[in-house]
Amino acid sequence: MHKTIIILFSLLLASFSSPIIAAGDAEAGQVKSATCMGCHGLAGNSTIPNFPKLAGQGESYLIKQLQYFKSGERNNAMMAGVASLLSEQDMMDIAAYYSIQTTSENSAKGDAETIELGRKIYVGGKMDAQVTACIACHGPQGLGIPTAGFPALSYQHADYTASQLKAFRQYSINEQTGSTDVYRVNAMMNSVAKGLTNEEIDALAQYIAGLH
Repeated sequence: MHKTIIILFSLLLASFSSPIIAAGDAEAGQVKSATCMGCHGLAGNSTIPNFPKLAGQGESYLIKQLQYFKSGERNNAMMAGVASLLSEQDMMDIAAYYSIQTTSENSAKGDAETIELGRKIYVGGKMDAQVTACIACHGPQGLGIPTAGFPALSYQHADYTASQLKAFRQYSINEQTGSTDVYRVNAMMNSVAKGLTNEEIDALAQYIAGLH
């Protein structure tokens, strides 16, 4: 009994002495995001197809990506330089700001056949290549699942989406060939992207651009 009381007291003490992780401050994040505007646009709505929109993106996802850029786990020289100057609180503040912004509308620009190909893959996957349907993690409207860390895709630039899918696919190519071309690591997405052709990736990216 005495030992039980000591253990319970120790656990209670530990719970109070554990560090408290501060939440992001969106107002502070707006100020800190000033340097991001050049590439990611006003309120996170990039107008440059190669740079992603950040508006409306999940807070936890944004924080994780900034951490990956800072650690080098995600390879991008420009973002590595930016992230290296950010503290954990800076990352949380910036993520909090962008997560509550409204994503600007976009539209699919491919022909009907291309968009339909993209829709089929997004909704049903590609079973012969063991490609899981995108809808499972990113939702029917492409809003993602913020609590699970699955990013929003809705209205994202097609050029950016295609480039990321090809980077995920490149990981598998590098594994097989020994190439050192730029790639992106995520076990789930590496598995999905390796079964897609360039035509399918471009079709999927166009479909996602108009998804909402």
